[in-house]
Amino acid sequence: MAANLNALILRMHILIVNNTSIPVHKYGGTERVIWWLGKALVQSGHQVSYLVAPGSSCEFANVYTYNESVPFNSLIPDGIDVVHLNHHVNEIPKIPYIQTMHGNVNHALELDHNTVFVSKNHAARFGSDCYVHNGIDPMDYGTPVLHKEAVKNYFHFLGDAAWRVKNVKGAIQIAKMAHQKLRVIGGVRFNFNQGIRLTFDTHVRFDGMQGGKQKNEIIKYSKGLIFPVRWHEPFGLALIESLYFGCPVFGTPYGSLPEIVIPEVGYLTKTASALELADAIGNVNDFSRKKCHEYVMDKFTHIQMMASYVRLYERVLNGEKLNPRAPILQSIQHDKFLPFN
Repeated sequence: MAANLNALILRMHILIVNNTSIPVHKYGGTERVIWWLGKALVQSGHQVSYLVAPGSSCEFANVYTYNESVPFNSLIPDGIDVVHLNHHVNEIPKIPYIQTMHGNVNHALELDHNTVFVSKNHAARFGSDCYVHNGIDPMDYGTPVLHKEAVKNYFHFLGDAAWRVKNVKGAIQIAKMAHQKLRVIGGVRFNFNQGIRLTFDTHVRFDGMQGGKQKNEIIKYSKGLIFPVRWHEPFGLALIESLYFGCPVFGTPYGSLPEIVIPEVGYLTKTASALELADAIGNVNDFSRKKCHEYVMDKFTHIQMMASYVRLYERVLNGEKLNPRAPILQSIQHDKFLPFN
């Protein structure tokens, strides 16, 4: 029996489950993470299948169609060793599984014992210490520009600008205070989801939802990322994407940011102050673009992410629960937005 288990650990067949389609070409953090994870697993000798929304395709893994209207266990193909859920399903898997929680909830309901969070802070807010940092595939980004002389005269904001907790309004305010140009990736100038936000500032350029080469080209030549979020960011792919291109990060001290944005690669305001961040971006040249890039390559690639998940797959294959107690939110947030002034 032990020999069979060792064989499973050496080469597993993992079913990665999500209720949206892959691949994604523009906005879609979870979709990109599970794509990179599957790719790294296959490269390391494991077999991967995806159970995802109709219209999906993948050249390195089998793809099955997810249907939330039928019992989940009836959708699991034969030969799967571990199920990796990335959203809630309608019944507990009958075989070993983990479930990554990618977002936030604001209710005190118990989560599954095998819940995995995406940052240390994310886990701690639910009374857990089980987390795996997301990682990017450098092949999707190309060669960064690490010489300051080649950088252009703008900063960038990256995220769904219609989502108010991402605080594009604050990013625009910071850039204006600092007399800097800003490019907004993920937003438009006239946005009726932002309380009828009409942005006329000429120092701001809205690039809309961008992905792939178009997004990479904008970030590559940016001075840095302005990221003044007003919620506890679970992880924030925008952080490591920007750092990969050598862009230091300037943001608020919420959620995962203090554990990801170390002092060598960015600045976090201590007072959630736009003025403090405006002053800080004036010192952008104090940061080494090369160090920002190397930091991501050392700690936040899909290879590191994959290795961490493999260790968790092995644990559940051995019959362990990842959390001895069911994770539950430790403190309800009553204010819709965290402070920013």
